[in-house]
Amino acid sequence: MTENPSYRSGFVTLIGRPNVGKSTLMNRLIGQKIAITSSKPQTTRNRIQTVLTLKEGQIVFLDTPGIHKAKNRLGDYMVRVAEHTLEQVDVILWLVEPTDYIGAGERHIIEQLKKVKTPVILVINKTDTVKKESVLTFIDVYRRELDFQEIVPVSALKGHNTDELIKCILKYLPCGPAFYDEDTITDQPMRQIVAELIREKALRQLEDEIPHGIAVTVESMKEYGRICHIEATVICERESHKGIVIGKGGQMLKKIGSAARPDIEKLLEMQVNLKLWVKVRKDWRDSGLLLKNYGYDPKDISAGE
Repeated sequence: MTENPSYRSGFVTLIGRPNVGKSTLMNRLIGQKIAITSSKPQTTRNRIQTVLTLKEGQIVFLDTPGIHKAKNRLGDYMVRVAEHTLEQVDVILWLVEPTDYIGAGERHIIEQLKKVKTPVILVINKTDTVKKESVLTFIDVYRRELDFQEIVPVSALKGHNTDELIKCILKYLPCGPAFYDEDTITDQPMRQIVAELIREKALRQLEDEIPHGIAVTVESMKEYGRICHIEATVICERESHKGIVIGKGGQMLKKIGSAARPDIEKLLEMQVNLKLWVKVRKDWRDSGLLLKNYGYDPKDISAGE
C-alpha cells in the first residue's frame, strides 16, 4: 500500500476551547469511538492518538484537552499537553463554534498559533445548529485574524463535509510511508480506553459539581472464555462526593456501570462483567504523585512542583 510515491502520512492535532467537539470529530473521522465525549467541558484530559488509513495516505490524529485557564495542577497539565503538540505535528486543526464573536479563549489560541509555522486548517464545527448562509459571515470574521491554509465548515455530529476535511488534511501531509499497519486504530492501551468509557458515563450521570473531580482506574481485566471480568475504581475528591457517586442503595453506581457496559462490550467484542468501586483521594488533581498514578504523564506536570 505504501510503495506508492504519492502516498502521504503525518500527524494532525485537534485543538480548540473545551466543548467545541474535538473528540466527536475525531471519532467521526476514524469511524470508531475511541475518545469519550460529553456536554461538560474538559472531558478529554490526555492526548489521545488515533489512526485513519486510506489508500491515499495515513492520518494520525492527536485529540488534545481543550485549551482553557487552568485552576489546578490537572488543568495546568491539560493546557500544556494541548499547546505542546503544536510544533510536533504536520497539520493543526483548530475547531471553533459557528459564531462571529471571537472571545478571550479564541484570542489566546490565535496568539499561540501565530508563534508556529505548522499549517493551520480552521474547522467551523456544529454547522447543523445555524443557518447555512450565516457560515460565510463566520468564515469572513476568522479569515481576518490568521492566515489559514483552509477553512472548512463541518458538523462532526451529523458527519456533514467531513470527507472534504479529510481531503484538505491529506494535501498538507508530507509524502512517505505509513507509520502504523492498516489495522491500527489507536495507540491507547485497552485498559485506558475502558477507564475512559466508564468516566464518560459518570460524567453524563453525575451532578455538575462532581465530574471534574473524578478519575477512573481499571484494577483488573481478566478473560474467562468469552467473558471479560473487569474491576474498576471511580476516584473522587470528597467524602460527600462518594455518596453521590454511589447513590441511594447503590443506584447511581449501577446506572454508570449499566451505561458503560454496552460500549465496553462493543469495544472488546465479548460479554463483560463489570464491577465498580468508589474511593476518595482528597485533592488528587493537585497531587503530582496521584496524577501520575491515574495515567497523566509526569513529564508534562513536572514544572512548578
